[in-house]
Amino acid sequence: MNTSQINKPLIIAAILAFLMLLTRGSHVMTHVSLPDASLALLLIGGLCLKRAVWFAFFVALATVIDFGAAAIDSFQAFCLTDGYWGMLPTYAVMWLAGVWLGKQAEPYDVLKYVSAGVLATFLAFVISTQTYYLFSGRFPAEGVIESLKHGWEYLPSYMGYTVMYLAAFWAVAKALPTLNLCAPVTTS
Repeated sequence: MNTSQINKPLIIAAILAFLMLLTRGSHVMTHVSLPDASLALLLIGGLCLKRAVWFAFFVALATVIDFGAAAIDSFQAFCLTDGYWGMLPTYAVMWLAGVWLGKQAEPYDVLKYVSAGVLATFLAFVISTQTYYLFSGRFPAEGVIESLKHGWEYLPSYMGYTVMYLAAFWAVAKALPTLNLCAPVTTS
């Protein structure tokens, strides 16, 4: 295995980490607040990096960014409740969708890519929203059925921004196939 094959996962992880910091941390780092790309980056991470250790790294990074932002601006701490634990399965859904795509013969087939991205993002929305409403302590404990009535006003932006970032990545991957953005590393 040559050096470029060994460094490729590190380069991809560094780019994804930078983009996560830029978009997730932009709320306290700059006056410009970019839409959060974390969900798309997790799916792309699963597609490109696959290994669980990378998933753990990105979950830790997102958590550090969130708690760091809360330390800088207490308004950012509003979502840091017991419901925050719901982010773990939320992120896992995105990562596993990427891993699934990575196992496909043609991961950038538009139907597979769009289906995986949209379904995973919708499931991530339901998980994150419901765990927040059920476990944050900020809403009456009315149960799952009642909690399902809340939070849907956030679905369009949740889906829209994630799909926008996934579409941009897909376009780059299709337009520049020679980059082999997420091709498996071979040991030849």
